Amino acid sequence: MPRSIQQLANRLTFRQLQVFLAVYEQQGYSKAGELLGLTQPAVSSQIRQLEDALGQILFEYIGRKLHPTLAADTLAKSVDVIFDELRFVQTDIATKVGKVAGELRIAGVNTAQYVIPYLLKDFLQQYPDVKSSIRVVNRSEAINCLQDNSDDLIIMGMVPDNKPLTSLPFLDNELVATLPANHPLLTQDSIKPQDFLDAGMLIRENGSGSRLALEQHCHQQRLQLNPIMELGSNDAVKHAVLAGLGVAVLPKLSILSELALGRLAIAQVSGFPLRRSWCVVYPEARNPTPAMKAFIDYVQSNIKHFNVNAFEGKILTTPLLG
Repeated sequence: MPRSIQQLANRLTFRQLQVFLAVYEQQGYSKAGELLGLTQPAVSSQIRQLEDALGQILFEYIGRKLHPTLAADTLAKSVDVIFDELRFVQTDIATKVGKVAGELRIAGVNTAQYVIPYLLKDFLQQYPDVKSSIRVVNRSEAINCLQDNSDDLIIMGMVPDNKPLTSLPFLDNELVATLPANHPLLTQDSIKPQDFLDAGMLIRENGSGSRLALEQHCHQQRLQLNPIMELGSNDAVKHAVLAGLGVAVLPKLSILSELALGRLAIAQVSGFPLRRSWCVVYPEARNPTPAMKAFIDYVQSNIKHFNVNAFEGKILTTPLLG
């Protein structure tokens, strides 16, 4: 017999719902534990307590894969609504007492991960009641985020021009012709673009903005692009270049340490660097939360201080831990 609302409320906790949603979205107990800083037994315990409170099995193993039950699918929709309402309540209360608070969910494309932490540092010092989270995605995933409205703000380079979006460019993104420091091409006085492209081009996956920028450049300049290897992140491409597997076009901010150490070099190739801008983007129809508005205002009011040299200095002077 189903429990009354009072009985259910006495047995349920927000922590159980948080753990459940992590397991549901991550599709596994271990990944959910890593996300929440819990051990796998602790995650399992929370799920068992929740199943006992609801009187329903939420997950089952088929073979070695975890599958949500119909009850879990239903609960996930309700938990999303509950947590959204909690965010609105938190923001609403803070607004009424004159504070900027609540969550700020940012999704940044791979190239922007070198910039976002430095953007957030000063912003969060000004607004300590804002809780921020960052997801790193590729360009196609960023476009899906805009369609699904799953994040508050997107930071990306190549903004779609066929969608009703608000976009605020704030920093140049230089994509540079990158080689190992001992590459034979560097002995030449001048490097022809096609010679560079034919030197074993390592490229990002389909859906990447930096790949799209390079493809557009090659198309416009009637250059042939014949990559020898596709990799899933800028760091993977960078390490492949370091290993001597080939050459690449990479964001300058992603290779500053390697340039300073003399392990990588920027080739002087006609038409490079490719210049794009990082932008803060959100759907035109979106009504910004106070935290979103504060961040947008912060970026807009500091644009004149944002330049590549300033960010290079921040990145190079950040101490490495470990």
